[in-house]
Amino acid sequence: MIPGLPSRRRFSDLSEQEILALAISSEEDDARIYRLYAERLRADFPASAAVFDGMAAEEDDHRRQLIALHRDRFGEVIPLLRREHVAGFHARRPVWLMENLGLETIRAQAAQMEREAGAFYARAAAHARDAATRALLGDLAAAEAGHQETAHALEEEHLTEDARHDEDHAARRQFVLTYVQPGLAGLMDGSVSTLAPIFATAFATQDTHTTFLVGLAASVGAGISMGFTEAASDDGQLSGRGSPVKRGLATGIMTTVGGLGHALPYLIPHFWTATITAIIIVFVELWAIAWIQSRYMDTPFFRAAFQVVLGGALVFAAGVLIGGG
Repeated sequence: MIPGLPSRRRFSDLSEQEILALAISSEEDDARIYRLYAERLRADFPASAAVFDGMAAEEDDHRRQLIALHRDRFGEVIPLLRREHVAGFHARRPVWLMENLGLETIRAQAAQMEREAGAFYARAAAHARDAATRALLGDLAAAEAGHQETAHALEEEHLTEDARHDEDHAARRQFVLTYVQPGLAGLMDGSVSTLAPIFATAFATQDTHTTFLVGLAASVGAGISMGFTEAASDDGQLSGRGSPVKRGLATGIMTTVGGLGHALPYLIPHFWTATITAIIIVFVELWAIAWIQSRYMDTPFFRAAFQVVLGGALVFAAGVLIGGG
């Protein structure tokens, strides 16, 4: 036992029966996780779901083999021993953290699961002193390596090049709809709509501190408003745009960032230094928006740049004229 942590045990303190029980529970957990992945992906990515169904079946088969080995050596009663009971054993992500994982993240997570299990058993076998324990751990390491080979075979069977292309395209589209599109709308609103109040205040007062406070209030207020509007406008069920919370956060955060970009320079006490710096930042923001539109929304770059820069220039001019008047 580990001092101060009575519920966690050293791996070296486990008996061969307990090691076998730990392997059985781990196979059960991994099979359950693969089935959750399959259900999560089945509607949008059926080929990948079939891969995870096959991997879950493989885990079930290994579990049955381990149970048969335990029955032969130790009888019918399997000790209750799980990953969280053993110090240093590879952990798995809680189930509620898997709900919103993307396709590539799920694939990477599954590959990591197999690597971690195989590496753990291999390291444990290398440090084991008992010959029978070393042999058992070596067999488990080989089984985990076999899982990776099985996963590749299942991918070749179910996940053809066309299927992978279609699923990657669907995953990219979902990413754009859930994060890029709302975030871009927020960045455009924060960068453009706050130009008028910030520069109107700047040229009306020529007071950098007051201008900064107005810019801060406008940016934060716009971020809160845009975030709630995006989240409340569409629950994502019919449109397929994803979680309203994620979209609301993306919109609200990017709106605030867009406004703060040209408000923060007014922390500089010298008015013209702050104003010139803010104008340069506005220029960078507008070109960044044009690049994001071109990169993710398939809008021709110069067309996007013309639209964004023209709109920004008009709002900026309005702010300067109102403030100067």
